[in-house]
Amino acid sequence: MSEQTTGRGLLRQAKSAATGLDAEDVSKIIDNEQALVVDVREGEEFRAGHLPGAIHLPRGFLEMQVDEKLPDRDGPVVLYCGSGNRSALAARTMQELGYTDVRHLLGGFSGWRDKGFPVAVPRQWSPEQLDRYSRHFVLPEVGEAGQQKISDARVLVVGAGGLGSPALYYLGAAGVGSIGIVDFDAVERNNLQRQIIHSTSSLGINKAASAEATIKALNPDVQVTAWTDRITEENAAGIVEGFDVLIDASDNFATRYLLNETAFKQEKPYIYGSIFRFEGYASVFWPAKGGPCYRCLHPEAPPPELAPT
Repeated sequence: MSEQTTGRGLLRQAKSAATGLDAEDVSKIIDNEQALVVDVREGEEFRAGHLPGAIHLPRGFLEMQVDEKLPDRDGPVVLYCGSGNRSALAARTMQELGYTDVRHLLGGFSGWRDKGFPVAVPRQWSPEQLDRYSRHFVLPEVGEAGQQKISDARVLVVGAGGLGSPALYYLGAAGVGSIGIVDFDAVERNNLQRQIIHSTSSLGINKAASAEATIKALNPDVQVTAWTDRITEENAAGIVEGFDVLIDASDNFATRYLLNETAFKQEKPYIYGSIFRFEGYASVFWPAKGGPCYRCLHPEAPPPELAPT
């Protein structure tokens, strides 16, 4: 059997074909943001610690995910693994796929750590969380880094009715870390055909409290705060300031304008939805990022008799 047909022979060929960099060189690349640094180890290894700013692309998923995670085939890329073997093989694969500037870290993560270079340690997920969010982890568009952002997010939803119900349900299922709910109304039987976060056992219960109970039963990771009073000019600023994003699922223009102005003052994104029979609208307003606010598009509310109920 010739060397080129053995596993060791292929590895030797890969190492000779791939340009290797020592830890000092890679450290300078990271400091100057001169290349994308890619970790090709398995998930458990990545979670135990990785190079700062590294993208996680396991060797076993390289061919399936590389196009999405590394769309620029001419951009500089530095790969690394545990000791330098898998990264050399991955570099060869990427070269065969048309990537023109691929290098790898000699000595891998072990050598990097042993030389005292900084190591980033991501959030440690419990076994239950690893299972719960496993479908997010395998999505290139989300991954563990994206789930971390979701888990750190704070979202306020005003209204737990027809619009707020699905929004709240999916925010809770996705694992948004902190959810606020504001609704002064109580659950009625005629709500249940569309307000899916409530159930027959919730009849007569405040909607914010009912939604809170449903989310906690669905996902114990989520911290939920419920306000059972109407949102007003007096309390709006204090409620909104504890959150990163404001979702307006209310059903009246007075509340809509109040929430828009509160979000504008606090420079927070304001998301609103509205529905009438089979028609619906949704928009995101974030003037702090250069866009308009809701009042820019609709300076005054229509008269009450023209607003559908």
